[in-house]
Amino acid sequence: MPKTIRFHLDENVSNAIAEGLRRRGIDVTTTPESGLIGVSDEEQIALCREQERVIFTQDTDFLRMAQIGISHRGIIYCQQKTRSIGDIVRGITLIWEYLESEEIQDKVEFI
Repeated sequence: MPKTIRFHLDENVSNAIAEGLRRRGIDVTTTPESGLIGVSDEEQIALCREQERVIFTQDTDFLRMAQIGISHRGIIYCQQKTRSIGDIVRGITLIWEYLESEEIQDKVEFI
């Protein structure tokens, strides 16, 4: 079980998701905690590349960036209001448990 991926949550993601992940021992940062409210999506991706973090988002702009080939450490996407907080925490936890960070680089996973 790898458990090596570190995550960053985009600014529109509920803090309850961060807390649920942290209770499982998962390393996670959030946009508000990092002082990044209002920065561009490109800056968020750059931060994640620098810190080697996979971003979890509910913003389709990140999917567009991945589609045009902008390099990233990995994107996990869930459409807003389609999954409960518990479902999202479980989905991210499964990725953390079974994938190495290299396996998700420049890929998008959907929850």
